[in-house]
Amino acid sequence: MSTVKHDEGRLAQVLVAPIVSEKATRVGEKHNQVLFKVLRDATKPEIKAAVELMFKVEVASVSTVTQKGKVKRFGRSIGRRDHVKKAYVALKPGQELNFSGEAA
Repeated sequence: MSTVKHDEGRLAQVLVAPIVSEKATRVGEKHNQVLFKVLRDATKPEIKAAVELMFKVEVASVSTVTQKGKVKRFGRSIGRRDHVKKAYVALKPGQELNFSGEAA
């Protein structure tokens, strides 16, 4: 599977933002996972390649979840928030992601 070449420009866009919340922190500490908000059409191999490229770590596995956008009211009109795809990225033992030092 590592023979597949991904476009580096695309990989730079795949990871939208890290998810920093109480739940994400709890999951991260318990299972050595990191949560990312990713593009809705991103595939698991792309997400894995993007994390390995950006943060120079080894990824054990990737799980994804699509969270449906909430329906919200804006005055009289009804709108809906965008759907969000989250990626639970499990790192190999001994690997660690440090966001504070990575900001460029």
